[in-house]
Amino acid sequence: MSSAVVGNGSEEIKAHLKNIPKLFLNGRPNSFAASILRRLTLAEVTIKSNVTEPQRKESLVVYTITVEEDMVNGGGNIHGGCSAFLIDVCSSGSIMALKISQGVASFDVSQSLNVVYHAPATIGEKLRIVNTTMTVGRRVASARTEIWSETHHRLVVSGVHIKMEPSPTKL
Repeated sequence: MSSAVVGNGSEEIKAHLKNIPKLFLNGRPNSFAASILRRLTLAEVTIKSNVTEPQRKESLVVYTITVEEDMVNGGGNIHGGCSAFLIDVCSSGSIMALKISQGVASFDVSQSLNVVYHAPATIGEKLRIVNTTMTVGRRVASARTEIWSETHHRLVVSGVHIKMEPSPTKL
């Protein structure tokens, strides 16, 4: 089932990332943007050496989605909040992929999200969401995301997502 996803990521990682809607919905099928989460398609999972620091590993995770009515603002372009949501979710996938490849299973929480809007995307445009880890440590992880319009071959949105391990809950 996961074999249609390209890249050298293990079948375990690919299967896990295909279930990203389940991870984010956490048993709540009507949670925020559930319909958008369900339409995300995993396209690639690659674990490789970082070009600048070859002894460090990084992950490249790519999702695709087509812009639909529930993703746009009143002007008919992808809503900024929807773009930020896609960066949040999809960059989390790249962080999860690298952690799983290193034998670590954790679900971090967002610390900050920096988003830059470059060009509009309208209903019917196919988007390619390219996510690359920047650093993944014990306490903090970060990834950068580029959302490209495959329809118009242009960068729509880019962002950097920083995540951290949640603080232990006191009972």
